[in-house]
Amino acid sequence: MAVKCNCLDKQSIIDAKKEINDKFGSVNFLINGAGGNNPKATCDNETMTPDLEGVKDFFALDESGLKFVFDLNITSAFLVTQVFATDMIKTGGNIINISSMNAYRPLTKIPAYSAAKAGISNFTQWLAVHFAPCGIRCNAIAPGFFVTNQNRGLLFNEDGTPTARTGKILRATPMNKFGEISDLIGCLLWLSDDTASGFVTGTVIPVDGGFSAYSGV
Repeated sequence: MAVKCNCLDKQSIIDAKKEINDKFGSVNFLINGAGGNNPKATCDNETMTPDLEGVKDFFALDESGLKFVFDLNITSAFLVTQVFATDMIKTGGNIINISSMNAYRPLTKIPAYSAAKAGISNFTQWLAVHFAPCGIRCNAIAPGFFVTNQNRGLLFNEDGTPTARTGKILRATPMNKFGEISDLIGCLLWLSDDTASGFVTGTVIPVDGGFSAYSGV
């Protein structure tokens, strides 16, 4: 069942939870999957080149873009967890956050997104400790590089050839390929199964083809 919800509006989250409770009863599982970047918080240059005209550098990033990225990634997870975890306090539950490879290795050009995802990883660990006495497990998945409709234009040219950024990504990924959706689903199913991962909490699992393990040499 799809339920309309603004994950940055607490009342909207409360209303969505009521619909779910009325239909299915108490909630025992939550995935905080809202997230993304914003062009206003993205640099044009990978490293600082002083006095280069026409380039949106670090100093030109918009404060509203920074706040949007942090709200979308961190504030949303905070508010949604506040609302939905109330059902789990007495019965236990399972919370899975979506972090990113940026939390391990901040990518160039996107400082706000990288910092926000590092915050999600830290928040995941905090929640795991805080909720442990209640029988609530909290973990996160940190995807490496996957081709999606959102990033396809950054990874491939209009003629289908890989961009320079794709070349850098694959050279830094020991398995030399992009991930498949099934790779994420497998990890998700493992974390969601209390029998298979019942003693796992406070972890951030990289699903990245070895990207986070590779030093470049």
